[in-house]
Order: sequence, then C-alpha cells, then structure tokens
Amino acid sequence: MEQNITEVMTHLVFQIAVIIFAVRVFGNLAEKVGIPSVLGELVAGIIIGPYALGTIPLPGFADGLFPLNSASLAVSPELYSFSILASIILLFSSGIETDLKLFLKYSVTGGIIGFGGVAVSFLLGNITAMIMLKTNFMDVRSLFLGIMSTATSVGITARILSDKKKMDSPEGVTILAAAVFDDVLGIVLLAVVMGIVSALSGGAAVSGGKIGLIAFKAFSIWLVFTALSIIFSKQIARFVRLFGGSSDFTIASFGIALVLAGIFEKHGLAMIIGAYTTGLALSSTEIAPVIQEKIHGIYKFFVPIFFAVMGMSVNIRELADPAVLIFGFVYTALAIIAKIIGCGGPAFLLGFNLKGAIRIGAGMIPRGEVALIIAGIGLTAKVIDQELFSVVILMTLVTTLAAPPLLNVLLGMKGRGTRKEIKSSESQQFIWDFKDEEIATLILDMFIEELRKEGFYIQMLNIAEGVAQARKGDISLAVAAEGSKLNIQTAMEDMGFVKGEIYEVVLRLNNSLCSLEALKNTNALKQGLINSENRVEPAIIKVISKDVISSELKSTNKEDVLEELVWLLEKSGKVIDHKAVLADIKARENIMSTGLENGIALPHAKSDGVKEICVAFGIKKEGLDFNSLDKKPAKIFVMIVSPKSGESPQMQVMSSVTGILQKTELRDKLLAANGADEILSVIESVNKK
Repeated sequence: MEQNITEVMTHLVFQIAVIIFAVRVFGNLAEKVGIPSVLGELVAGIIIGPYALGTIPLPGFADGLFPLNSASLAVSPELYSFSILASIILLFSSGIETDLKLFLKYSVTGGIIGFGGVAVSFLLGNITAMIMLKTNFMDVRSLFLGIMSTATSVGITARILSDKKKMDSPEGVTILAAAVFDDVLGIVLLAVVMGIVSALSGGAAVSGGKIGLIAFKAFSIWLVFTALSIIFSKQIARFVRLFGGSSDFTIASFGIALVLAGIFEKHGLAMIIGAYTTGLALSSTEIAPVIQEKIHGIYKFFVPIFFAVMGMSVNIRELADPAVLIFGFVYTALAIIAKIIGCGGPAFLLGFNLKGAIRIGAGMIPRGEVALIIAGIGLTAKVIDQELFSVVILMTLVTTLAAPPLLNVLLGMKGRGTRKEIKSSESQQFIWDFKDEEIATLILDMFIEELRKEGFYIQMLNIAEGVAQARKGDISLAVAAEGSKLNIQTAMEDMGFVKGEIYEVVLRLNNSLCSLEALKNTNALKQGLINSENRVEPAIIKVISKDVISSELKSTNKEDVLEELVWLLEKSGKVIDHKAVLADIKARENIMSTGLENGIALPHAKSDGVKEICVAFGIKKEGLDFNSLDKKPAKIFVMIVSPKSGESPQMQVMSSVTGILQKTELRDKLLAANGADEILSVIESVNKK
C-alpha cells in the first residue's frame, strides 16, 4: 500500500534523527581508537541499515526503520536525496579548500606526480576488473573501478603531516600539490566516463571513434565551465556579496554550486563535478576562508549522513562472500601499489631519494570520500552491482586504515627525503615569545581584530587552539598561538606589514596595562567574590568527593599547605602532572594571595597538569597565616584547579564555594566536623535545602 506524503516525511524525520546520533557515536568511537571518523560513520550506516538492523520490526514501523528499497537503491529515494545534497556540499567544500596558488606554483612537480598516481591507479584498477570480471578495458564496470582507484583522500595525510610538523617539508608540499592534481584529474576522468555511460544508456552499440568524441565532449564541457568559473571568480565573488553579510554570501555561493551541479547533470555528467568546479573557482577569492568557515555547520550535519547512507548500501552478506573478499583484497593491494609506484616513481626522478619517494607514494594511498561518492553514483546508475560496491567499500576501509601507521613510520625515519638539501621557501615564519600564554592569546585576538579592520577575511581553522588564516587579495597569513608564542607565516614581502601591525598592537596593549596599573584598589574587586547571595549550582558542588577532603591538614605555613592540597588533589585521579599543578598554583599566589575573609582561602589556578576541573578541601582548625584580606588566619582551604584549554567552570565553582562558606552556621559545622564523611555531609546538605 502506497504511503501518503505525511507518513513518508514522518518516516524520514525518524530516519535522519537515528542517523544523526548513530554517526556521532560511531564517529567519536573511531576517533578515540585513532582512525578517521568517516570510517565510524560508514560502519554506523552498515549496522543500522537495511542489510543489518534496519529491517527489524519496531512499534509503528512494521518493516523496520530502514527497510530495503531495492537492490540498486537500498534506502528510500527521500533519504537518498539527502545523501546527494551531502555529496554536493562535500565536493563544494573540497573545491573551496583547494589551494589554487599551490596548484599553479607546483604545477610541474605536482602535475607529473599527480598524473602518475592517477594513470597507474586507473590502469591497475581497470586491468583488475578486466581479469576478475573477464571483460574488456572499455566495459563501464572496468572504467568505474579504474576511476574509484584514483581518488586520494588527502585529509588523512594532511592531519599526519601536521602532527609530525611536516606540512612545509618537500614531501608534505609535494603530496598536497599532487593531491590537488589527483582530485582534478579524477574529476576529469569521471566526467569522461559519465559521458560514455550516458551515451551507452540508450542501449545502442558505440564505436571506438564515437567513444572518443563522447570523451572529448565531456572533457570540453568540464574545461569550459572550469575555465570560465576561474576567470570570472572575482565577479562571482562580488555578485554573491551583494546578498549581504558572510552568512548570506556563503548561502548564495552554495546556490551557485547547486546551479552548476544541475547543469553538469543535465549534460550527462555527475553533479559533484559542478559542485567541485564552483568551489575550485571561489577558492582563489578573498571570501573563500569565510565560506569555508560558515559552511562548516552545514557540512557537519549533512556529510556524515552521506557516509551513513553509503554504509546502508553495503550488503554485508556480499561483503563476507569469499569471492568478494578475494576480489577486494586483490583490488586493494593493487590500489596501494599503484600509488606508491605511480607517485613515488616520478618523485624519485624529480629529485627525491628513495625514502622521500616512498613517503610521497604512501601519503597518496588513502581513498575516501570521492571514491565512495563515485561508487554511489555507479550503484544507483546500475553500472556496478552490490558485489563491486562491496569491493570498493573494502578498498576504502583498508587503504584508510593502512596509510596512517605506514606514513607515521616513514616520516619518523631520520634523514631528508631529497637528494640535495632544499633551501627555505619564499614564505617566512616569525615567532614572538611573550613569556605568558594569556598575553599571547590576548595579542592574537587584538591582531586578528586589526586585520579585520584592514579588510582581511579571517577564518578560524581551530578556534580552541588559536589557529587562523587571514586573506585579502594576494596577501595570505597563517596565524597560530602556541603556548606563550605567536607564530605567523606569510610571504617575505608581507612580513614588514605583519611586524608593523604586531608592534602597534603591543604598544596599545602596553598603554592599556599602564592604565590598569593605576587602579591600585584590587582588593575591592577581590571582595566582590565574597557574597552570601552567590548562586550555588548543585552539579558544581558535586565535584567535591570524600577522597579529596582532609579534616586535619598537617602543614604549618602557606607554602606547605599548598603542596599538601595538591597531593590531596591527586586522589581525584584527574592530576596528570603534580609539579605543573604546584608551579601554577604558586605562580597564581605570587600575583595576589587568595586568602579571603572569615578564615577562608581559595587557592586556584589553570594548569596543563590536570585533565578536568578538580577540587581539594582541607581544614586547619587552629588556622595559619595566608595573607588574607582581613589579616586573620585561614582555617578552611578549598583548592580549585582546571585545565588551561577547553571549557571548565572554574569561576562558577569558586563563586558557589564562597556563597556556601559565607554562611557562619555552615562554617562552624565544617570546623566542628570529625573526618571527611562529616565534612562531605555538611557540604551536601546545601544541595538538599
């Protein structure tokens, strides 16, 4: 019985809700064990999909939440449409992230290596299909398996290069440049093959000459649209900016990507080619970093849905079939060899030694997003069947898992990867050490604000770690805060501007600090914390446990009590570096004593020595000198330490604690308590009121 539109949409809403949670759970689990979240999302789709748990009957869903639609389209057309939109977002983002300048600058080296990798991968993938399927070279299945073997997922490699500080090494730059050519050549090949598939779909025989004409037409369509998009990229950027602010022109840019995707599909090519072309064109404009940042939220929502839907299309019975496994492992092994030979061979001839050549080949091994998209296109177009789709999934999983450990080992080997010593590039790196992490962060914020005033577009690549990219016209800056240091990379001719801007920021900050120094009455600010009406958050008070309470502190002076409290903190299991915590606590005390009034002391600090906020509670009934505000001995000590990075409610905990301890009756009960259990009982009684 045909469902009405309301039932279909209700079913779709439930499906998307389940997918959202499933991909995040499995994606996070994958990252925790050190593998890309993409694989976790793919596995999530396999598990909840129609070939596994998806067809189990549930209340309100007699055929299961994810019933099998058909052999060529496992999920419902409505859900599949979400994955199509996700694939367009994915390729649009990939195009935006492409460094066109790097593409042109390393066009010779990157082009030769990228072409070598694509050519050898395509040939070996195609030949594997010919042998295993007993068919010919021009069979569309052979062509598709050839293309799916070409697409490198450079994001995995880039993360490893970044972790190893090898992004700007000869191997790192070459891999990234070759990957750009790899993507472009893969898109061109897909355009050609889709043109052939479109021509063959009529059922008529097509001669070799006709195939050549079809391929030329498909390539010409791609080339014309790409060339025009890049030539008129600045005009396109100006057009989308007419729609308003950064969020508005980002949406307008994606609208253009959808238009171009539709045009390519109408011409018998894949929609993702149009999306990639739009992104590639806009990548060289000054609005590219902003689009990249603003589209991130949409990307995070849609793209995991795509990988889940791809996982749902995997028939696990087919995947477990011995014939599929043999085919899959042969195809995978040759896909790995193809990149090492195809990319490593040309690299060896272009000045890299054997070590460097193998590093480059290994860096090009991972396949991922694009291979899955092409596989999905092939499956829905009925070019490949479930068996071949499973082969591609297996290849994607193995290459993605195998490449990171292999590349880590190769990059860890001592010695350069080039035959000759390579001199530093035109780009300069300047590092300022401000000796204080908070000062460095403050200067970074002020510097970025000044760049915005200068007309730069700022993209926060990693807000938590203070990593940003700024771009205006031909000027590009990479800015990063590394502890107390500020690291800026830019072209040599722009470094004078950077130094001048930093100098002005430092002068302004210094002037502000001098003005602040004139405010001597800091005790008035300190007393603002002491208020019996402070909000007491029950959840925050729960961070205090019996293990971190001492009813009889042994110390007789301030320095010793700080050390005793840090040892007490260790019992929370959250301290990872005792010395770092103690040093940070003492450094904070040296700025100004944390002794308050009424016998209360709140020593606190932010430290890399703890993994999350922790609290120690101690009583010294006879009291000791803590340089308190009221000059009286401190008797109740609460030490609060939270990590320097990430979210942590340190001030909320301090405010809650002072709010509790301002009550005379409660302080008296704490001082009269015998043992940690009684102290904890007094503290917990606050939550019960």
